[in-house]
Amino acid sequence: MASEPDRTFLTLHGLRLKGFADTGALAACARLGQDEVDAELTALAEQQLVLRRDGRVSGWTLTPAGKQEHARRLEAELEACGGRERIEGCYRRFLEVNGELLAVCTAWQVREDKGGQELNDHSDPDYDRAVIDRLAGIDQAVQPVVAELGDCLDRFRPYGARLGDALARVQAGEHEWFTKPTCDSYHTVWFELHEDLLATLGIERGSEQAG
Repeated sequence: MASEPDRTFLTLHGLRLKGFADTGALAACARLGQDEVDAELTALAEQQLVLRRDGRVSGWTLTPAGKQEHARRLEAELEACGGRERIEGCYRRFLEVNGELLAVCTAWQVREDKGGQELNDHSDPDYDRAVIDRLAGIDQAVQPVVAELGDCLDRFRPYGARLGDALARVQAGEHEWFTKPTCDSYHTVWFELHEDLLATLGIERGSEQAG
């Protein structure tokens, strides 16, 4: 029988990855129902681990105490799974293709033209097809990494399907699924996976070494 997910940890972790999020976005990130997340946020707010901010953009964020509690739970999770070395190895393999992913996203948005640059208006299907083929190659390289991460920690498992779905949508002509930040685009999911690896291993983004 599968064990129940730690909803408190997943809620804290989702906020760590998002930084600031409304309940719907947080529920999607944490892979929990919105009612479950609502209940967790209410309890965590009473413990002063999360804070809601209302205004032009409203949402939830971790308090300093919440960040400490999340880090404590994250370390305990990593110790319990016994997979730190495997996850570190996966992280290094991820970095080997991270630079190429960033380059491909740039190529999707900007084209080189006569020594200069111009926005890609997607009027050249051959150019776009070549960039999408590069993205497919990156996906082929990263899927085994994500699969191994999922073998270590279940919460990494959804990334493979999410990346694959975004790629399939791009290949089907839904171009916004390449880099659009407001949907589960390939770049959005990739960025979240990167942030998850950094958080799991306790690495500051600004201090990491490029692959």
